[in-house]
Amino acid sequence: MRDKSSATHVIGTPVSRSGLAWAFLGVTAFSLTVPFTRVTVASGQMSALFVGSGRAVIAAIIAGAALCLTRQRTPRGRQWLSVAIVAGGAVAGFPLLTTFALTDTPASHGAVVIALLPAATAVVAVLRTRERPGPAFWVAAGAGALAAVGFAGMQNGGLGRLHTSDALLFAAVIVCAVAYAEGGVLSRELGSWQTISWALVLASPAMAILTGLSVIEQPPSGGPSEWWSFGYLGVVSMFLGFVAWYRGLAIGPLAQVSQVQLTQPVMSIGWAALLLHEKITWPTLFGGTAIICCALVAVRSRSQSWIR
Repeated sequence: MRDKSSATHVIGTPVSRSGLAWAFLGVTAFSLTVPFTRVTVASGQMSALFVGSGRAVIAAIIAGAALCLTRQRTPRGRQWLSVAIVAGGAVAGFPLLTTFALTDTPASHGAVVIALLPAATAVVAVLRTRERPGPAFWVAAGAGALAAVGFAGMQNGGLGRLHTSDALLFAAVIVCAVAYAEGGVLSRELGSWQTISWALVLASPAMAILTGLSVIEQPPSGGPSEWWSFGYLGVVSMFLGFVAWYRGLAIGPLAQVSQVQLTQPVMSIGWAALLLHEKITWPTLFGGTAIICCALVAVRSRSQSWIR
């Protein structure tokens, strides 16, 4: 690289152990989201709409209190559009879509499809930031998408028999990838945890209305396991996990630290076997491994590209 070049080679930036630790803490929190979501809706005593929207209301109350106590500045101008994108994808879209999907699909199956998220996030980030990764990135990202679709098809008896739950899971990956990429850019201006907090607050009126409608339609009930799981989703998955995750990304370097997310589906599948006693089949292991490998290649090839 010439002395006067403005290019920065990301691979040469040292990785902070603190950043990795915070990111891993956040991913560990996220890894329990799919199994605990399955716990809340599997019995049918809590509706998917209540779980998907109610958890966001709980997180919004905590986020609003944190913003007020620390006297954070409000977003300005176009920042509100970015906040709205994060709210639509990470606060509303992903929780609602995955919750409805997990009403009739095993947690381990959902975890494998969601394993596509790191590569999808990398693709959206490339488009959002106008980076120019090499062919290896696009090949790996495409292979990961094909592996995810192939896995879902094999589990359901063929590509022509993809269930509605699979369509919901793929949609959840897309909207969450957009929210993650937009949130990553916005966090450089607003701050890491502040970004998700403002998104939670912005989405809170709509999520509160949905929660109220769900309670009227089907009053929630359940035992201690369902309510503890619901509480975890609201407090940890929707807020504390994001605080740790965005803290790790803020310490950075973002491209390298974000690779920690590749461990999430592995942990989710393990939690599903341990907590839900789901049988982990060979197709699940092979499908998960293939998608994770493709995502790893895609994310690493992006992080090694020249960013100007």
